[in-house]
Amino acid sequence: MIAYHTLRADMRTGSGSSRQKPWKIGETRTIRGGKLELCKRGFHSSLTAFDTLEYIQGPVLCLVEVSEPEQRDTTKQVSRTRKLLRAVNVSTELRLFACDCVERALLREREQGREPDERSWRAIETSRAFARGEATIEELAAASSAAYSVASIAASNAAYNAAYSAASSTASNAAYNAAYNAAYNAAYRPERGWLRQRFDELVTSKLEAVTA
Repeated sequence: MIAYHTLRADMRTGSGSSRQKPWKIGETRTIRGGKLELCKRGFHSSLTAFDTLEYIQGPVLCLVEVSEPEQRDTTKQVSRTRKLLRAVNVSTELRLFACDCVERALLREREQGREPDERSWRAIETSRAFARGEATIEELAAASSAAYSVASIAASNAAYNAAYSAASSTASNAAYNAAYNAAYNAAYRPERGWLRQRFDELVTSKLEAVTA
């Protein structure tokens, strides 16, 4: 069956016994013998690209073919065999997705009569500029630090935590944390549909455009 997975930029997994061996397109790996168990043993994957965000290991989004899962929950599954069909680095898209999540959360704050701190807006601007290659890592770090100051003061405000997350130095962390906090700010379930749609528009579409 077809599924999705993520890898680090060096094509290695973030965990498991095979983490030191880079994956190659077209490669198949199989676990022989023993029991598979979610989060402990086996090749993990998700049925949608969006669901990989919850377990993201790095900026490389992968299309994989897996054997029939032996265990699964709502967003992940574990199989004995996994074949890497396609892979693409989506660092830029993940960061832009994070920025969109935060902007949406801050606009919601404004609509409710709570004007967001300017440092949170600047975190979005700098993060987007960094994604376009128009800001340095030092500028990104400064924006992150400023946004963190705001988040520390308003500790219970998920929108400000999301703004801080968007300026993270790691795009995959920025995407996950910003999406989570933005959704939490709006009551998670109703917001999930928009998050999934936007993720597919920005991130999943890049993988789909890769020729097998």
